[in-house]
Amino acid sequence: MYNKISQLRPFRLDTVAAIIGLLLALTLLPLRLVASQIYLNTVPFVLGTACALYLLALYQRDTTTALPRLPRPVAMTLPSVVLAGLGALVVLTVLQGARTPVFFAVASVLATLVVAQILFTSEEEFNRRLLLLQIVLFALVFRFTALYATPGYIGIDVWTHMEFVEAIYAEESLSAISHDKHYASPFYHLLVVASSLLLDVPLRLGLYLSVGVLMPLSVLLVYATTNLLISERWAVLATALFALASHVSMWGLHLIPTSLGLVFFLAILYALIRVMRIEYTMRDFSLLILLSVAVILTHQVSTFITLVLLLAAFVAQVVFVVGPFGLTRLDTSVFRAKKPVNLIGLVVFNFGLTIFVWSLTPYREQSFLATVLSFFTQTLEESAGFLNIASGSTGDEAAEAGAGAAPTLLEQAVPYIDALGFLFLLGATFAGCLYVVHRRRAEQSVFTLLLAAAIMLVFVLVLPMFGIRNFIPTRWFAFLYAPMAILGAIGLRTLVRGLSPRVVVSVLLLFALIYPGAMLFAVESNAENPVFSDQHEQLAYNEAELAAVSSIGDLTGGPDGQDIRPDQQLHTDHPYQTVISRTGAYPSTTTATVPDDGVADHEYVVYRAEQSTDATYFNDENGEGRIEQVSQDRLCQPHHATVYTNGEVTMCTPSPAT
Repeated sequence: MYNKISQLRPFRLDTVAAIIGLLLALTLLPLRLVASQIYLNTVPFVLGTACALYLLALYQRDTTTALPRLPRPVAMTLPSVVLAGLGALVVLTVLQGARTPVFFAVASVLATLVVAQILFTSEEEFNRRLLLLQIVLFALVFRFTALYATPGYIGIDVWTHMEFVEAIYAEESLSAISHDKHYASPFYHLLVVASSLLLDVPLRLGLYLSVGVLMPLSVLLVYATTNLLISERWAVLATALFALASHVSMWGLHLIPTSLGLVFFLAILYALIRVMRIEYTMRDFSLLILLSVAVILTHQVSTFITLVLLLAAFVAQVVFVVGPFGLTRLDTSVFRAKKPVNLIGLVVFNFGLTIFVWSLTPYREQSFLATVLSFFTQTLEESAGFLNIASGSTGDEAAEAGAGAAPTLLEQAVPYIDALGFLFLLGATFAGCLYVVHRRRAEQSVFTLLLAAAIMLVFVLVLPMFGIRNFIPTRWFAFLYAPMAILGAIGLRTLVRGLSPRVVVSVLLLFALIYPGAMLFAVESNAENPVFSDQHEQLAYNEAELAAVSSIGDLTGGPDGQDIRPDQQLHTDHPYQTVISRTGAYPSTTTATVPDDGVADHEYVVYRAEQSTDATYFNDENGEGRIEQVSQDRLCQPHHATVYTNGEVTMCTPSPAT
């Protein structure tokens, strides 16, 4: 068997990598028995499948490449169907007052139709401009329907950032936030204020018309980047894969500095790949420097992720100058041959400016740099360890929520539904990585994507398994999806060219039918009104809940945190406690402790109807957070007096009689 395979295809780097990937997948399988974690259960299967399909594509004897294409009338009709469907989504949201499961079902069908057009339209009917228009319009409609239907804001951190924006707007000076770490990275806040002033609109609308509009438009940067590497069809596919990604949609709904940081990251990725693919000038490098400064002045986590990208590009440069690829000339039919670009100056500039700015950034009575290093050192000393899996991922939260009771089939399935789109894209990315490590195809630009994706996967998947979450891995996924979408498109193109038509059609149909819906039904895409509302908390509030926040602030006088005694701390569910504290209505607000089958023992509590019907978080008697549905009498006790109620939200305090 060995001799037969070696005669068909002499062993080379991509072949060896695929075989090693198969062996690694088999090695990782037993970890499922050691720890219960969704990625431990699924990634080995994804890796093994991707490697097996790639090897099959290498050794497939059937060289037929003809694929079924959509009939011409169907291909010409589908764009109109998609555009009409997008209009129906708007009408549906207006009529129902929210994005409901019906909305997401219709949106999934429309997204599948877009992907099907990309994959199965003939060359004569393929129109990249029309497809890109559909992708951008879909992204706009999908995000802005949520923003339109939601009173207030979607998410948690946005309330704090908009408080900063309002302070800057009122004082007309950055000194209004001089106490906070964002004083050194204020670009997001200044952009929102400037948009509000220039467009003469309220700050909330200024946010939506600036950062909110930039997010869906920024997906075009993925197209521009991918088209530097591969043909238009697959560049459009990469754009669709990225635009539909759940975490990308989330930062289009939860509009915070991370969102703007993602836009700058995509621009840096494009500029970086561009200088590696064309005869660049100083203007191109000047753009890279300008974008680097912009991301540093926007968001600290985005800055660190950008440094990872630049480090990957520098390592790729070293590999092609002194490494095993240094003497190999490229196959110009795959990627244009080009001498590796020297990036040492750009990397040093970014690291130097980042350290300088972080050293001056105030954070918890120290500099941001000192505080972050202190936290990381503490984590390594106290909680880091192999398979010391920290909570925080969707799968882990669902597991905790079901602890103490046998989980239902839905409770077991929801974490896999949330992760399904990512796993599909991960499989395509593995295939793309195997393709680009072939010596004839290896090039600095694609190796930059490969190394960046690999390093970022370590931060989001591997380090949390060792109890290290200091780098906030949930913020990385949207950034990770950019190189993954590009490599994934390359991977699917590879399988299409190597596998038999029957297998290719099966792979592409599965991808087109499952990936869009899985991404749109994932919790990150519907945080304002979760599809699985008994499994995921709602990160948005209705009019009554927001009115209660304002009334609590008026009732209590909005005291400063230091003026509130420990026994006067306000307790309610998470995430509702965050909006009460972050808006300044009652700064000393935290998550209530509600024992299993017991009642809370707090003096000041807030109950809302959401706590009895959908997923909200409370602490148990051990201080561990878990999803719990509670009735009003488990928070408000007989010795309490009701000082405020509007029918949906009730505030209870100690009765004067007691």
